Amino acid sequence: MARHSDLYRLIEPLPDLRSASGEGPVLVHGLEGFSDAGHAVQGATSHLRDSLDAQLLVEFDADELVDYRSRRPRLRYSFDHFAGYTEPRIQIHKIEDASGTPFLLLSGLEPDLRWDRFTESVIDLCGTFGVRMSVGLGALPLGVPHTRPTQSSAHSSDVDLIRGFSAWPGEFSVPGNAGSLLELRMSEHGIPSLGFTVHVPQYLSQTPYPAAVLGLVGDVAKVSGLDLPTGELESAAEDFTEQVTAQIADSPEIRTAVEMMEKQYDQFMESHHGSDSLTPGGKPLPSGEEIGAEFERFLAEQSGDEQDD
Repeated sequence: MARHSDLYRLIEPLPDLRSASGEGPVLVHGLEGFSDAGHAVQGATSHLRDSLDAQLLVEFDADELVDYRSRRPRLRYSFDHFAGYTEPRIQIHKIEDASGTPFLLLSGLEPDLRWDRFTESVIDLCGTFGVRMSVGLGALPLGVPHTRPTQSSAHSSDVDLIRGFSAWPGEFSVPGNAGSLLELRMSEHGIPSLGFTVHVPQYLSQTPYPAAVLGLVGDVAKVSGLDLPTGELESAAEDFTEQVTAQIADSPEIRTAVEMMEKQYDQFMESHHGSDSLTPGGKPLPSGEEIGAEFERFLAEQSGDEQDD
């Protein structure tokens, strides 16, 4: 039994998670919190649970891990009474890919508390289930245009695991999060571990961004060999891009800002030797807040015109 079983409960009976070849499962972990621009992590984990056969194996004790006052759960009010409560959840599911190969999915809210005990619990569970590799999911807002292919940055202490993928160049300090700490601790305990951080346009980081969800699911499939469905994600990404492009076309200010971002992004992609920025030299780009404010103003104007009509 794991050392920190007081943080979770196992849903018995536990299934056999070995593949047809006898290999242990891959663990995919995506926790919603600090690193979830465009709701990409939430979208990717929800897609994997909903589009494939999923079985709950582990339920973590949210009362021990989540600060409810920093992220208040939602209560549903109906006329004269409170009618429902959305309980915070952190869970591990067994999921079978389209070919029947099982893997594990750790999803839900990023813990606010007890990161060390949480990561140790997950590592112990990896031993229980015979996990052979872990893949973490993240999403960050960056100065990238929505009109260009969605990119991800791969990271791992074992460079062989991410050979063929793009990585952040340079060395720098970033705010910590439980998913990244889990990736580090996995590696320290000898579990092959890597992660992908998808790049989300700053001006779309507060809305669900299907292209980023598609990017993360595709990254997991490439590195793990799992057969993961993406048809619905591809259609959603195409529809969303068309809608945003159509809205931007009616606003000269936003269109100019995006065109400037496209130009500088293309320049970077042509010569990103040793650079650690996606917004290289030249004219300064408008900030994500500036583009977002302009976008909100434009949408408000459109809404006002519809009401007038």
